[in-house]
Amino acid sequence: MPEPIIIAVPKGRILAEAIPLLAAAGIIPEAAFSDEDSRALRFTTNTPGIDLIRVRAFDVATFVAHGAAQLGIVGSDVLAEFDYSELYAPVDLGIGHCRLSVAEPAELAATDDPRGWSHVRVATKYPHVTEAYFARRGVSAECVKLNGAMELAPLLGLAPRIVDLVSSGRTLKENGLVEVETIMEVTSRLIVNRAAFKTRGEIVPLVEAFRRAVAPSPLPLAGGARGGPVDLAASIVMTSPPLTPPASGRGI
Repeated sequence: MPEPIIIAVPKGRILAEAIPLLAAAGIIPEAAFSDEDSRALRFTTNTPGIDLIRVRAFDVATFVAHGAAQLGIVGSDVLAEFDYSELYAPVDLGIGHCRLSVAEPAELAATDDPRGWSHVRVATKYPHVTEAYFARRGVSAECVKLNGAMELAPLLGLAPRIVDLVSSGRTLKENGLVEVETIMEVTSRLIVNRAAFKTRGEIVPLVEAFRRAVAPSPLPLAGGARGGPVDLAASIVMTSPPLTPPASGRGI
């Protein structure tokens, strides 16, 4: 019996958006998967041969890149930071909308002009994306790596600016910070391990199921009915992939 397909899903804010998307793709996890207080990390689904793991967002890319999971859901920010060549990102899932931005204290922003920057000291968990962004502008970036509580860095003198994800901007506002530049818009992507995509034919119908799940709703069928969730148990018998990932680049 072949090993099950493992799909890595991030904990936190994306989880609530991922659950209905998984359902639309025909994957219904066991009840414990939706319980953020559960200490379990691996979960069964309604589809034999498909399990889910729930891990930190930054770890999703690592699990899939190294083949411990075959598919995953991860933000384009994480893909840009790690730039794993082993990953193929065929579908923009249209969830997890936010942006990666540069922010600084409001009083500094009142007199600051980013066009005049030649050197910046920034606290961030995205040092590679940050350095590359500023390098393209001819600005030297000194990055202080943090994994959380980014907004404290300017308040405590660790770094005058931060680069972090911003959604509503409420956290920035409550800590006296304002956005001054946007580095990139972010959405969540379906990622696939390249080697698994080429060798495990059952992955192809999974990718197509996610693609259909995020496609515009079809026209109503006769009697007003619409197509329901994908029947993966039936479609997963496909073994001849009609798709091949690009030779290079992730397709994000």
